[in-house]
Amino acid sequence: MPKSANHNFPAVAGGTTATTAASIRHLYIHIPFCARICPYCAFYKDLLDRSQTQRFCEAILRELVGRDRRARRLRPSTIYFGGGTPTALTIAQLELLLRGFHERLDLSRLIEWTMEANPGSVSHRKAGVLKKFGVNRISLGVQSWDDQLLKLLGREHNAQQAEESFRILRAAGFTNINIDLMFGLSGQTAKQWRSTLEKTIALEPEHISTYCLTYEEDTEFFVRHARGEFRQDADADAQLFEMAMAILEDAGYEHYEISNYTRPGFSSVHNQAYWLGKDYVGIGPSAVSTVGMQRWQNICDYRVYIDRVFSGKSPRASSENLTPEMKRTERIALSLRTRDGISASDLKHFEQQSSEFIALGLLQKSNSNFVLTRKGKALADSVAEAFV
Repeated sequence: MPKSANHNFPAVAGGTTATTAASIRHLYIHIPFCARICPYCAFYKDLLDRSQTQRFCEAILRELVGRDRRARRLRPSTIYFGGGTPTALTIAQLELLLRGFHERLDLSRLIEWTMEANPGSVSHRKAGVLKKFGVNRISLGVQSWDDQLLKLLGREHNAQQAEESFRILRAAGFTNINIDLMFGLSGQTAKQWRSTLEKTIALEPEHISTYCLTYEEDTEFFVRHARGEFRQDADADAQLFEMAMAILEDAGYEHYEISNYTRPGFSSVHNQAYWLGKDYVGIGPSAVSTVGMQRWQNICDYRVYIDRVFSGKSPRASSENLTPEMKRTERIALSLRTRDGISASDLKHFEQQSSEFIALGLLQKSNSNFVLTRKGKALADSVAEAFV
């Protein structure tokens, strides 16, 4: 998902009216800094450079507000700080950013403010600052509770540090914590995956995300996969996915999106906005925005981003006009991944394909929607491709 501009209001496309700006409810802020670059990650990131982070934070606030302060018209329902590692910033820099958002935005309707965090960068003081300024949801990048697999993934933390970070967040008063986990890793066994799931459940987070490793271009893992060092086993991955569904659902977590499980009442409001095709604005290098039928992305270089923002230029690198067909395709692909599925009316031109998937046990009718069956969830991407 989106991890984006007329510099007067860079968060909204040129010509967008104040009324439209006021209707935008979802903000994403990209913080690209990492203490260590994970070899599997394809998001825009760079090694932490303390000489640049202060100016970077000031640039984020400048892009957010623009020169005419129309950002004050924004009344977001959700804010999501992703990366990178937002908590790699210092306490003072986090305070600067969070206080700046309070000063520049109308937060009276804010219901969810998420901050991604890596266990290696969580401390009591940082947790306290996040809580103080209204962050109410943390997404903790644990990935595994197995030290051997964490080393393979290039993570800077071990399992003990990850658990300690979780307990620090709980002690700070966070009652909505997501834990990110990965499966399909080279050499990962079913026993290791089961242990990771059971350890996570024992901690009782409100939300759990499970992602199958994919070998993305421009990553070290992609190169190693191409050399034959890593092999992908679709059948084994499917078995681990089935295991996650069974174990997490038995533990009381609702499987409300292919990769996401939640306790009742703790679904990610921000991510649901993406899946439902809502408008959103992205701030920071590489961040994407979609407003109406227009989508744009900021430049993927934080140094150039800073220079452009401070010189009054747009940080936008590219833009495109969406068509109704593009929107329809995205709506089908994303909605099929969710518990509610896709409206039957959206698939009215695909009656043959729908019937075939129902016969195969991959799709079923639920009220006026089509939803994936348990078997179909393991083949979600293949099913979606038939409708786009």
